[in-house]
Amino acid sequence: MPVELVPVTPLAHCAAREPLREPQPRKMNKLCRQVSIESPGLAGRDCVFSFDIPVPDVPANGARIRVVCAGACYRPRRSPSQTSLTSVSSTGSLLSQDVSQEGDLPVNLPHYGVRDAALFPGYEVAGTVESLGSEIKENCGYAVGDRVILYPYDGVPNGYAEYMVVHDLKYLIKIPDSMELSVAAMLPTGALLAMNTVFAAHEHVQALLAERGDNSVCKILIVGTGGLALWAMRIAAYHFSNMKNRVTITIASLKDDGLMMAKEFKRVNVVQWNEDLYEKQLIERTMDACQGLVDVVIDFGTTSRSLHRSLQCLGKGGVVFVIREVADRLLPKFSRRAEERQQSIKPVDPGSLQQLEELVQLVASGQIEPPPHTVYPAEEAFDVVQKLCHSEIQGRAILRFYPTD
Repeated sequence: MPVELVPVTPLAHCAAREPLREPQPRKMNKLCRQVSIESPGLAGRDCVFSFDIPVPDVPANGARIRVVCAGACYRPRRSPSQTSLTSVSSTGSLLSQDVSQEGDLPVNLPHYGVRDAALFPGYEVAGTVESLGSEIKENCGYAVGDRVILYPYDGVPNGYAEYMVVHDLKYLIKIPDSMELSVAAMLPTGALLAMNTVFAAHEHVQALLAERGDNSVCKILIVGTGGLALWAMRIAAYHFSNMKNRVTITIASLKDDGLMMAKEFKRVNVVQWNEDLYEKQLIERTMDACQGLVDVVIDFGTTSRSLHRSLQCLGKGGVVFVIREVADRLLPKFSRRAEERQQSIKPVDPGSLQQLEELVQLVASGQIEPPPHTVYPAEEAFDVVQKLCHSEIQGRAILRFYPTD
């Protein structure tokens, strides 16, 4: 697995560490660093902010986590009208684009690299248990020093801080010692969403093949770039491995990621979606790569243009799986059109706690290989965003708050 490590030094704004655990956790009257990353705007506009915040107190029935690694992604900015996102990098979409106030017309920005995990600002977190609450019993299953990730439950705190707390230990998942925390940080959101989407598609594929007979083939098109598409491709290859002669997978990708995917996965077809081409040309190019209309589309795009193109490449009775947040915005426009073509658009949620536990085991055992990633010190968050904006980072970018795993 290709991983590039950048030298890391501890954050200077965090005071000396407290003992790992005391019988009665006391308040820590010190500050730690928190980073806020907003969606990149026009060139030159600041999008990374750093604050000194109080170290959070340990919940009586929870734990305090020392964050070691966090996946680099950003918080979308909202327009003054509060009716639409004005700078949303697509979660694996065609290009890094703004969305107009109508919510469907892409507006190009000068950055094209930032396109992954925008739905999860600071939720991809891996670290160690620093303290347990005063009401936690010794047989709770967790101990100070355990390496963990945090399931992104409703109300989960932002993870771009040196410390964060969880009020219920059930949301923590232990990480095997064999797994790097930089890899673990990619699992709770982007990888989990990709896994749940592939699971949903798997059910449809099985039903379709059973209906068509023994010699039938199901065609799958995965739309997107960045971490989501990379994870989906790997997870799909694993879950469809027992029916590889009956399932074909094609990736609709930007040039940079497409070349990497084609090199890594010989059995996966890749079609380049060059936005400089006319829509008709892109649809024809996609159907040529897929050898006709497809049966299933996993669309990680966030724009109407992406969904419209996916439906054009989809056959009668086909299904498009889209992220829930995107479906809520685009379904009113496309539901009638899909019905007329006897197609369906199905929203997909981020995934369950049980799926995340399974994903940890699959990655730890080597059955699913994580995408390439690069680790950077948290102090370099601004430089990381700039590199993402210029497509200078392949795979995922991970921020490290502490130098040791």
